[in-house]
Amino acid sequence: MEEEAGEAPGLGRPAAPKDFHFYHVDLYDSEDRLQIFPEGNARMRREVVQAEMTNEPRAAVKGKAPRDLEEEVDELVHLYGLEDDHELGDAFVDESMPRIEVSEYPPYGMTGREAAREQRDWRLSGEEANAEDLGLGGWGSADQCQDLREAYRYTHGRASEEYECYVIPEEEDEDEAADVFCVTCKTPVRALEVSDEHKEHEVTPLHKALESAKDEIHKNMYKLEKQIIEMENFASHLEEVFITVEENFGRQEQNFESHYNEILETLAQKYEEKIQALGEKKKEKLEALYGQLVSCGENLDTCKELMETIEEMCHEEKVDFIKDAVAMADRLGKFLKTKTDVEISTQPDFDDQTLDFSDVEQLMDSLNTIPAPSAPVINPQAPNSATGSSVRVCWSLYSDDTVESYQLSYRPVRDSSPEKDQAEFTMTIKETYCSVTNLVPNTQYEFWVTARNRAGLSPASERAVYMTAPSPPTIKSREIRSCEEAALICWESGNLNPVDSYTVELSQAEAPGASGVTESVVGIPTCECLVQLQPRQSYIIYVRALNVGGPSARSQPATVHTTGSYFHLNEHTCHPWLTISEDGLTVVRSERRAPASELLSSDTRFTRCVAVMGNLIPVRGRHYWEVEVDECLDYTVGVAFEDVPKQEDLGANHLSWCMRHTFASSRHKYEFLHNKTTPDIRITVSPKKIGILLDYENSKLSFFNVGLSQHLYTFSCQLHQFVHPCFSLEKPGCLKIHNGISMPKHVTFY
Repeated sequence: MEEEAGEAPGLGRPAAPKDFHFYHVDLYDSEDRLQIFPEGNARMRREVVQAEMTNEPRAAVKGKAPRDLEEEVDELVHLYGLEDDHELGDAFVDESMPRIEVSEYPPYGMTGREAAREQRDWRLSGEEANAEDLGLGGWGSADQCQDLREAYRYTHGRASEEYECYVIPEEEDEDEAADVFCVTCKTPVRALEVSDEHKEHEVTPLHKALESAKDEIHKNMYKLEKQIIEMENFASHLEEVFITVEENFGRQEQNFESHYNEILETLAQKYEEKIQALGEKKKEKLEALYGQLVSCGENLDTCKELMETIEEMCHEEKVDFIKDAVAMADRLGKFLKTKTDVEISTQPDFDDQTLDFSDVEQLMDSLNTIPAPSAPVINPQAPNSATGSSVRVCWSLYSDDTVESYQLSYRPVRDSSPEKDQAEFTMTIKETYCSVTNLVPNTQYEFWVTARNRAGLSPASERAVYMTAPSPPTIKSREIRSCEEAALICWESGNLNPVDSYTVELSQAEAPGASGVTESVVGIPTCECLVQLQPRQSYIIYVRALNVGGPSARSQPATVHTTGSYFHLNEHTCHPWLTISEDGLTVVRSERRAPASELLSSDTRFTRCVAVMGNLIPVRGRHYWEVEVDECLDYTVGVAFEDVPKQEDLGANHLSWCMRHTFASSRHKYEFLHNKTTPDIRITVSPKKIGILLDYENSKLSFFNVGLSQHLYTFSCQLHQFVHPCFSLEKPGCLKIHNGISMPKHVTFY
């Protein structure tokens, strides 16, 4: 529309010039409608027209930087003098345009900065923005805002997760809310419901029921694994039988076909020979009969001629008759004297032909006369094909051999070579495999096999060496060491010959009768293994030995507790004057002294200091143990490196740290010795039990009076290697070690 010059109603400012025109436009209209824009905005016009021609979404026009769009809007607003005009700006809004255009391009009555702010608020707040924040005026109702949001989603093709937020109400998990488990109903219940519906039922804490269920699952999994192994072995057995049947059938089929074809060829040859001979005889008979037939015809013609001549002579005169009669008489006499053969020279019947089938009978008999088989091929040993007392041997044959049975022979191999005088054993088998039993564990055996049929015995196969699985190892329970984080397991091989490796199997022993394997450590080359464990747990340990034949049976179980550091005294370091108890936790010095001949210098056994070492687990962490002492006893307790001089007292060198107590004249003397030095410390209450904390992490060694929970002294040690607990007795008495116990609270502060 066109406005007149002067004051425009409601605008509060001078009207636009008379030649100034306002148009109701759509920024996405055709290029002809956009010609009203000044040439300075040609770039935006080209982009809008290009978007219309390529059918790109309108949001693609916004692909420009937001700042460029704001600047162009500012230029348009300033060009048309609309900085302060809100009502006139509403006139630029086409009612027929989609409402989303309001958010894409705000009303011209807003400044560029306000438009940018409102557009940013829309993008950040999404559906939660209200009509006033969007600057929509009369568009602010809930339905209109919903329409606006739907149009925005439609324009962008999908509801973006960046602009929408869904709040999902939290629902209480019944299983997490349950406190106990009803064994009778087999369902988790809340503790409040026990007194009502389940008060007569057997209930248990939920975590214990969960652990019990896990243990039951582990047991069933272990049983399933065993069943799977058995079924796999049985399936392998069936497969071998199946292959053997197929091979034997193929050989028999080829043999029968070959002999059948040979018999057919022989019969065809005999048939041709007999037919040819019969044809020759036929030819001879026909030729003889034909000769007789020709001779008979000639005689018959002569007879007829003579008869006719005689009849003509009877009609002649006497004189002529007599002349002709004399000549005819001579002729008849000669003809009649000629003997006429009236007997058939050959008979029409053929003589019965006697066929000689002796060679065919020989061929028929040869169907059951087959050659002796070739030497079988013995297979190398398959993995896991042996136990401690048996081994599974397999072999194969050439495809054209027919075999009735096999003879499997074997003998043990001693010192990697079979002895000539070693006893040999032979077994007769129908199949191409055999499980040989009653063998010695972890021993090599040499096997060879021969095949037999009615024609004879085949040559022997090549010889193959099989090995039985090892015997189960024996765990050294006295040498097991543990702490809260690990355990050192030691065992004996139990086999004369070396094995390839060992496997340690662990299962938690919390539930009674738990047997499921929770962890396996494989490929262990030596007879000990450091295993990482969970603190404050009990484990059942098994060990298996492995070689090329397979794994051994499980060893006898051993129990390991990770409630604290656990170790035994080392008898190999014990002074001859000391005695270690059977449990390995008490050291005693008696009044009797060993002879001086036993006090020889040694690198492993103490000879000057009457002491003994303990085998502490080599794990860098915190270790704690306690020593029960007598107030009137002279003793020394502490730690030392393994290579501490055995001819020196504990604490007299830089390789040992210890606490020493001496009792004389009713006076107690306590020293904390390292490298012959001790601090000046007074202890007023004599401890009856001493706690020792070895802290590798902080390089400290602390001593405590357990009865009073009192800290006595702490060494700052340079522990570049692992150390061992040390115990010494200067006078007769005993020291009892308490280990495998939890660390007291007062110890954890040091």
